[in-house]
Amino acid sequence: MLSVLSCNSAFAKTVYVTDSMKFTLRSGESNSHKIIQMLPSGTKLTLLEQNKATGYSKVKTSAGVVGYLHTRFIQDQPISRWYLNKANQQLKLLQAENQQMKATLAELQQNNNSTASNNSELIKERDQLSTDLNDLRQTASNAIQLKRQRNELQERVVNVERELQQLKREKQALEDSTSQDWFLYGGILSFLGIFFGLLIPKISWQRKSHGNWDTF
Repeated sequence: MLSVLSCNSAFAKTVYVTDSMKFTLRSGESNSHKIIQMLPSGTKLTLLEQNKATGYSKVKTSAGVVGYLHTRFIQDQPISRWYLNKANQQLKLLQAENQQMKATLAELQQNNNSTASNNSELIKERDQLSTDLNDLRQTASNAIQLKRQRNELQERVVNVERELQQLKREKQALEDSTSQDWFLYGGILSFLGIFFGLLIPKISWQRKSHGNWDTF
């Protein structure tokens, strides 16, 4: 007895009942009729007739094959394996969607990083443009100031040129006046020279004449 128990304990393990079975679709309502097709469990069929006396149902496959199958092998709802396959298909779809979402998320993150980088570049460019604008304003202000200073210098140059021309005219007038004075002085001196040149011999002659008269 103990040996039997120990033997049963040695072979005891967890098992599951499989629903992966195939059923015969026959040409008539008995096991003696010809087998038309083997139907896996979970096959979708269209019920045409049911015969309670024989226990067979007339069905049609999705391919259009018509035959007879034991009524006990059909049910109104799909078997658990069909639900499992459907769940697996949905799981695959969800996994594919999950992968797609991961890829989309990675792309969005990459785009976000690219956007952040572009944003940083735009901020730098904005700051540089702001600096350039301030420099341009300063340059424009300096240019306006330089233009004003240039205009002032040009005005001063014009005034100095006018003063220089005036001084030249005054100098020329002074030179002309000096020349006239020297000419006048020269004429006076010439007249005096002639006058004294005529007067001195006359005075000398008169002195001689008086001297001669005194001797008489």
